[in-house]
Amino acid sequence: MSEYLSQGLDYYKATMGQLEFERHPDAEVTFALKNRSADRPLSEYVTPDMLQNRLDALRGGWQPEEIAYLAGLQNQDGGAQFSPEYLDFLADNELPPVDIGYDENGEITATATGAWPLVTFWETVVMSELNELYFDKKLAREGTNLEALYAEGDRRLSEKIELLRARPDITFSDFGTRRRFSYAWQKHVIERVAHELPDNFAGTSNIYLAHELGLKPIGTFAHELPMVYSALADEAGDDPLDGHNRVLQDWQQLYRGDLSTALTDTFTSEFFFADMTPEQAESWKSLRHDSGDPFEFGDRVIEFYREQNIDPGQKTIVFSDGLDIDTIISLADYFAGKINVTFGWGTTLTNDLGVQTNNIVMKAVAANGRSTVKLSDNEGKHTGDAETIERYQALVQQHIGAVACRQTVAV
Repeated sequence: MSEYLSQGLDYYKATMGQLEFERHPDAEVTFALKNRSADRPLSEYVTPDMLQNRLDALRGGWQPEEIAYLAGLQNQDGGAQFSPEYLDFLADNELPPVDIGYDENGEITATATGAWPLVTFWETVVMSELNELYFDKKLAREGTNLEALYAEGDRRLSEKIELLRARPDITFSDFGTRRRFSYAWQKHVIERVAHELPDNFAGTSNIYLAHELGLKPIGTFAHELPMVYSALADEAGDDPLDGHNRVLQDWQQLYRGDLSTALTDTFTSEFFFADMTPEQAESWKSLRHDSGDPFEFGDRVIEFYREQNIDPGQKTIVFSDGLDIDTIISLADYFAGKINVTFGWGTTLTNDLGVQTNNIVMKAVAANGRSTVKLSDNEGKHTGDAETIERYQALVQQHIGAVACRQTVAV
């Protein structure tokens, strides 16, 4: 069980939280849990009371030690990454409650509603705590020998380390907090790769582990920002897709070119490429891939930069979708000499012990009562109610078509 909130937090929750605090502190956002693997119910091993007790222990929020760590982080110019006002806000507020129960099929549900800059922190915490509970109870019921399981996990990890020792060109970060086997195992894995692959390992998304192990915290923003920004634009009577570019503008204004990695697939990557201005294409340092075929995506990124008369060799792609060691090596080989690549490695880094993993998410589903939408490059990852998804899809096609017409006229 986590003792500190940040043991279950990814760094992008803090960086996004600061923007939410600065721009939309009063927005009321709802997060909801979803198990994408309906054939493996979480409720087989975890009861609502078990999860509720763990989350209630963390409702007090950020502790002084965690705040002090955030206060010591610097941006690229040597200034404070987080403002005193934001840190005071974190220190002075507990988190809103999480409602845990069962749905009509007997599966566990988790929803949380509250001020956006606070409720945001439940996403990765709920997922990591639930995952840890699930495996703890599952293995106990099955009588699994934990020592033997860890030995198998170390064997698999050693194989990955040996492969990467021969590939100094490959760099990666730990993105595995949300679906890890446990906090203890994640810490063990990160200690090993940090020690044994110092030239490959760039850092961890886990705030507490970055603090405890003296590593670089890694993370920028997730789908949550454009999803909620768009719902708020919709509420204001604007085109909801206007919210997408407002995120890019507000992020650059707040972080002044730091944390300059843009996530591309909230409303499909083709919309992203149509929506990003030439000035933004020049100023943002890297793009993150999180759905769809990664090779096709990388080729499209290179094409996009060339269309903007930008040298792809000056830019970076962060691959972060469902990676395993073979895919990482294949992508590094394919894009060598074409564009810089790095990897955000999740489940198969921090939960590869020979036990079948879960596929759970916790997304922002509403903002000020408006449904949020995500239009992934994989249709199976779309989120939102059917009617709103259909409306957003139509708007996406209109926007892409309008941009194509302007480019044709310009030529």
